Amino acid sequence: MRRGWKMALSWGLRCCRRVLSWVPVLVIVLVVLWSYYAYVFELCLVIYLIFYHAIFVFFTWTYWKSIFTLPQQPNQKFHLSYSDKERYENEERPEVQKQMLIDMAKKLPVYTRTGSGAVRFCDRCHLIKPDRCHHCSVCAMCVLKMDHHCPWVNNCIGFSNYKFFLQFLAYSVLYCLYIATTVFNYFIKYWRGELPSVRSKFHVLFLLFVACMFFVSLVILFGYHCWLVSRNKTTLEAFCTPVFTSGPEKNGFNLGFIKNIQQVFGDNKKFWLIPIGSSPGDGHSFPMRSMNESQNPLLANEEPWEENEDENRDYPEVSSSLAVETET
Repeated sequence: MRRGWKMALSWGLRCCRRVLSWVPVLVIVLVVLWSYYAYVFELCLVIYLIFYHAIFVFFTWTYWKSIFTLPQQPNQKFHLSYSDKERYENEERPEVQKQMLIDMAKKLPVYTRTGSGAVRFCDRCHLIKPDRCHHCSVCAMCVLKMDHHCPWVNNCIGFSNYKFFLQFLAYSVLYCLYIATTVFNYFIKYWRGELPSVRSKFHVLFLLFVACMFFVSLVILFGYHCWLVSRNKTTLEAFCTPVFTSGPEKNGFNLGFIKNIQQVFGDNKKFWLIPIGSSPGDGHSFPMRSMNESQNPLLANEEPWEENEDENRDYPEVSSSLAVETET
């Protein structure tokens, strides 16, 4: 009986968390709908409406894609087979478990390791993590090329939707900037007392305030992600240097500015501004700087690879116990 109550309580808490996770999305939707009503129906800025609707369509399209594009998970070959899973769980010696993972990883295209040099293994999903893959504790799954979990889209941002998320930020910045610049003239009239309608005064004042407030925060976030794209890094990799079989390398996936952009948006430039999936690859493996340098020695002089002493101290020697990476 007590166990049944615990299960019911756990289920109820999970349902509440799922419902509450949509609150930030609902806030954004309500703000956008109000801004649309205030701009189109209250102010009726006819001259600006054509460009406004063009920006609004792309803004809502990219936001929709960011929310409803499901995070991509590793395919079946990275999961432990039933027999391997049984052998791994029944084995009590950490060093033997570690060797088992090493033997399994030899058959897979994985080149990154944990901070201690062990194979990156998720004990919750029971799989060997592909390069740049991490476990999201909110989504309760491993996500390919995970960047972060974003509460404002109630989704995990990774390989499948990172391009859409960047476009959403770009069109959000443009949307706020356009509203602020076109409403500013009416704000001056409001300040001088030239607006007869009290309701119009309210909408002008708050449209400008909200647009400027969101613009400042969004332009900082968008600028940061532009920097990440230019270096071919994820948010997680910016905070924690990836470790390869050869050791930690902060520029391990940096292929050069143009190729880094193509890793997110694809080779065809006509799709760069449209929220259509065009990122190359399958999200399980990625071209690495070391491979490019072996093919083109000129890249070796582009940026130094040496890590400073503080970074090297973050990665101790491999211990005799099993090292399993846990991420949130």
